[in-house]
Amino acid sequence: MLGVLLLTTFCAALVYLIVKITFYWKWQGVNQCGPLDLWRTFFKLILQFEPGCETLVDLQNRYPDERYIGINMFTSNILLIKDPGLVKEVGIKEFDSFVNHYPFVNEEVEPLFGRVLLLLQGERWKAMRSTLSPSFTSSKMRGMFRLFEECTEQFIGHLQEKGSSRIDIELKDLLTRFSNDVIASAAFGLSCNSLKCPENEFYLMGKELTKLSGVWKNISFLIVTLFPRVAKSLGIRFFSPQATAFFRNLVKSTIEAREKSGIIRPDMIHLLMEARNGRLKHDLDADAIDSGFSSIEESAIGKEVRKVELTEDDLIAQALIFFFAGFESVANLMCFTAHELAVNSDVQTQLQEEIDETLRKHDGAITYESLLKMKYLDMVLSESLRKYPSIALSDRVCSKPFTIEPVHPGEKPVHLQKGAIVGIPIFSMHRDPKFYPNPDRYDPERFSDENKSNIEPGSYLPFGIGPRSCIGNRFGLLEAKMLIFKLFQHFNVVVIKETQVPIKLKPNQFSLSVEKGFWVGLEPRT
Repeated sequence: MLGVLLLTTFCAALVYLIVKITFYWKWQGVNQCGPLDLWRTFFKLILQFEPGCETLVDLQNRYPDERYIGINMFTSNILLIKDPGLVKEVGIKEFDSFVNHYPFVNEEVEPLFGRVLLLLQGERWKAMRSTLSPSFTSSKMRGMFRLFEECTEQFIGHLQEKGSSRIDIELKDLLTRFSNDVIASAAFGLSCNSLKCPENEFYLMGKELTKLSGVWKNISFLIVTLFPRVAKSLGIRFFSPQATAFFRNLVKSTIEAREKSGIIRPDMIHLLMEARNGRLKHDLDADAIDSGFSSIEESAIGKEVRKVELTEDDLIAQALIFFFAGFESVANLMCFTAHELAVNSDVQTQLQEEIDETLRKHDGAITYESLLKMKYLDMVLSESLRKYPSIALSDRVCSKPFTIEPVHPGEKPVHLQKGAIVGIPIFSMHRDPKFYPNPDRYDPERFSDENKSNIEPGSYLPFGIGPRSCIGNRFGLLEAKMLIFKLFQHFNVVVIKETQVPIKLKPNQFSLSVEKGFWVGLEPRT
C-alpha cells in the first residue's frame, strides 16, 4: 500500500512538473509554442533535420507582431525577445540586471573553456573584460596591420601560382586555412602557410578544436550543459582534449620562450603578457579610425582600470577562445561575401571601382587608414554580416528579478525571476522584413550614408550588443576587409556550374554552413 502511495505521489509530482514547465509562459500571459511543436523542433535540431537559424526564422514568422515569445527546453524557460527596443533595454540600459551569458560549459568539466571571457560571470567577467579590452583598440589593430597584409599577400600569391586562366575552387577550405594563418601570426607569433603545408599541426589541431557538427556533438553538448556532473563522471567532453592540450602547451611554451629571450612581437600573446604584468592600458588615440558600421565601441566597463591577477590558465584560456572565435566565423564571413559578390556582379563592379580608386590615391599601396576609410567595402561587409551573422542566437541570464512592462494593448507585465534566460534571435531579426525590406536580397545600399540612419537601433547585432558584445570585432573586420580588398583587386569572382544559387544552408546547430560548398571561379583581372 505504501509503495502504491509513493508511486502515485511521484507520478503526480512528475505530471505537475511537466505541466508547469510546459505552460510556464502561458501562465505569465506570454505566447509560446505548444508542447508538440517544441519537442518536434527539439528533435529536428538534435538530429540536424534543419539549420537552427531557420528554426528561429520560423518562430519569428509565427508570431510576427509579438515583442517576445516563450519557449521551453527541458527545465529551462527561455524568453525570446524580438523587439529592438527591448533588446536595447536588456543589452544596454538594464545591463546590471542581465550581466551574464548562460554558462553552457562548467569549469570542472572543461577547465580551460570554463575560464574564457565569454563564459565568465559577474565581477570576474568585468575584471577580465577591462583587462583584455585594451588589446583590441584601433591603435593595437594598426600595429598588427602588416601581419594581416603579409598573410593576405601569401594567400594571393598562392592563387596566382595556379596560372593566368580561370581557377575553379571551393573557397571554404582555402579561407579557413587563411584565417588559421592570420591567427597563427597575429595571435600566436607563428608562421604556418597552411596552403603550402596543408598538414601542419597548428591547422589540424584548429580544425579538431572547432569541429562542432554532428549528432553526437549535439548530444554531448546537451549532457555537458544540462548534466555537468554526469559529463564529468563519464568523461564526456564537448571540446577535443587533444586539441585543448596542444594549445595549452603552445601558449605556455611561447610565453616561456619570450620571457627568457626578451622577444617582443606585436601580437596577441604579447598583449596578454603585458596585461598580466599590468602594463596594458586603454589608448586615448584622438586620431583613431573606427572599423566601420558593424564595429562596436567599448563600454565604460571595458575601459575601467581594474586590478586582476591573471594565472597561466587564464592566459591560455583567452588565447584559446580567441582562436576558437576567429577560426571559422571570419572564414564564413569572407566566403559568404565572395559568393554574394559573384552572384551580384553589379555590386562586385562597384567594389572594384572603389578598390582601384583607393590604390590610385595611394600610389598602388594600401594602408590601415585608407582601408578603413573605404565606405563601399564597409557597406558590403555590413550587409554580409546582416544576412549571415556569425551567431544565430545570443542570450542573457537575469541576475535579479526584473519586470518587462506592457507596451502594446493586451500585454501583461512579464516578471522574470533570477536565473531566467533571455534569448536574442539575431539571425531571424536580421531577416525580419519589418526591419529590412526584402531581407533575402543582398543589398549593401542599406548601409549607405543616406540609408543607414533608417536601421532601427537594436535590430542589427552581428557582434552582439552592449558591454558583452564581441571583444574581437575590430580584429575580425580588419582581417575580412584586407582579404576582400586583395582578392577583388587581383581577381573577378564569377559563378560557375558548381556554384549553388540560391545558396542553401546545411543543418548545423553551431555555425552557418552550406550544402554544396562555396564554389566560384577566379578570373585574373587585367
